[in-house]
Amino acid sequence: MTAFKLGVVLESLGLPFRQALPAAAKLGVPGVQLDAVGDLAPDALGDTARRELRTLLRSYNLELAAVGCPLRYGLDTFEHQQPRLDHVKKAMQLAFDLGAKKVVVPLPRIPTDEPKPDDPPKPVSFLTMNTAPPKAVTLRESLAALGGYGDKVGVLVCLEGGLDAGDKLRDYLNSFDTGSLSVTFDPANFVTNGHDPIASLMALAGKVGHTHARDARLGGSSAGPQEVAVGAGDVEWLGWTAALAAVEYRGFVCVERTAGANRAADVANGVKFLRRFVPPAG
Repeated sequence: MTAFKLGVVLESLGLPFRQALPAAAKLGVPGVQLDAVGDLAPDALGDTARRELRTLLRSYNLELAAVGCPLRYGLDTFEHQQPRLDHVKKAMQLAFDLGAKKVVVPLPRIPTDEPKPDDPPKPVSFLTMNTAPPKAVTLRESLAALGGYGDKVGVLVCLEGGLDAGDKLRDYLNSFDTGSLSVTFDPANFVTNGHDPIASLMALAGKVGHTHARDARLGGSSAGPQEVAVGAGDVEWLGWTAALAAVEYRGFVCVERTAGANRAADVANGVKFLRRFVPPAG
């Protein structure tokens, strides 16, 4: 039997948080991911609110799988980078307080000027520079800071990969001296960027901290790649879930839908579809 569990990304249900929780519970999944935005932003939740949120999750028999931390600009962006890092660190503390200990953060494409893994550049603090450094320096500095903070507080930074192939991403992460940088593996991201999701997953063995279940179709010559409902695209789900077991992944597989006119229904159908490969918890 598989060791991972099904969950849903609450934002995909298109409901306010307090309505999304019972809707998720009705799907019979044991876990959910929420985004640290709006009323759930770290600055909006004091200690009492965080305790109440944990109690609310337990009342629906739901575990918090991860906290999403959307960013307007990437971690390779020089402008306002320190406030951005501070915001991610606050989301990491929120995840710890809520019991998830995983934060999902967008990862930009690995810069083309990034040195080889056996010769990484020494981090240069952008805070002391008068001009913007190369994106490779900014990204490396940012990830080193977040990885170090994750090591300190016991929270995984689960970087949303897919822009680069799994082996390239693995080599890049291996060049950091931290145990808190991992990958949020979303097979749709790899499909839409022309990478084999199963081969990339196998290459990232030991680096996968969290997963999303989304599907995508490459389309014909006149149409580009597009997200579709789970089971309707080019992801080979039996092989993908078998690969998760092969790399000994032990976390949640959170069904997500970011496009489409019937996202909540697509999420529900995605949960039903994946139950063929991921048995119910317990």
